[in-house]
Amino acid sequence: MIEVSHITKTFQVARRSAGLKEAMKAFVHREYQEVKALDDISFTIEDGEMVGYIGPNGAGKSSTIKVLSGILTPDGGNCLINGRVPWKERVRHVKEIGVVFGQRSQLWWDVPIMDSFELIKDIYQVEEKAYKKNLEELTELLDLKDILRTPARQLSLGQRMRCEIGASLLHNPKILFLDEPTIGLDAVSKIAVRNFILERNRDHGTTVILTTHDMQDIEALTQRILLIGKGKILLDGRLEEVRERFSRDKLITVQYSGKKPVLRDGMREALKVRATKESAIEGILTVAVDTDILKVSEAIACLTSQTEISDISVAGTSLDDVVVQLYKQYEI
Repeated sequence: MIEVSHITKTFQVARRSAGLKEAMKAFVHREYQEVKALDDISFTIEDGEMVGYIGPNGAGKSSTIKVLSGILTPDGGNCLINGRVPWKERVRHVKEIGVVFGQRSQLWWDVPIMDSFELIKDIYQVEEKAYKKNLEELTELLDLKDILRTPARQLSLGQRMRCEIGASLLHNPKILFLDEPTIGLDAVSKIAVRNFILERNRDHGTTVILTTHDMQDIEALTQRILLIGKGKILLDGRLEEVRERFSRDKLITVQYSGKKPVLRDGMREALKVRATKESAIEGILTVAVDTDILKVSEAIACLTSQTEISDISVAGTSLDDVVVQLYKQYEI
């Protein structure tokens, strides 16, 4: 179990204006500004949970992961992970966690992946029998067989990220911290990584904390989200509850073969249309309907009365749009 209670962390950031004069002035007397990366954050995550940790750039996501993994020592507050304080019991703590930073590597660039894995095995003091079993499982699930003898620098981004995830799980950790694990990956690689994380959670009960700006990752992997902004936890709730709360609109897209629907004032009033847009392709129209005011079936009937409909689709508001609404509501 992860228990975070009133954690705070402040950084001093050097500031100066542009120009040679300002640079010389800063050389003699540097000015600093205090930035609160984490401001009294608290939350609890149960064993086996998969939680999405979202927020804009600079909100405090990576700082939280670094505190939870023992890299950073907070200014105040407390954190217990399986009964241990991460920054006080680092050696014991890191044996039970795996960390993947999407923009940082734990692999050695100029040696084959297999050599990196062997070194990681020694660092974590993994027994030979357990190591071979984990390596075999990870090689199969992450499709690493053909690249284990290749140096990290010669791998594509997708291949390297699969190896990074494998490296973080060689010691069979109970908790996995993923910081932007699919950044820059193509669609095939993203799906492969997501499927692997789901299987790992299902088969081993691994607790997963995922920070990402890719809402498809959040939808595919998590059922609960934590929203952080300006160093504060602003929202903690189930993903479906948040979606229902912020996505009343239904997008109705119609493909018509008859005359173009004319959204006259009377029709707009009947549909209670909040927004409309016409596709670049002639014969397609999309309207957003507030379902608290008008049923989807009534909106479809109204559109059908205007023209001959050859195809129709109804979709809820995307999670990206929901997150944008959250950012606007909390002014982050």
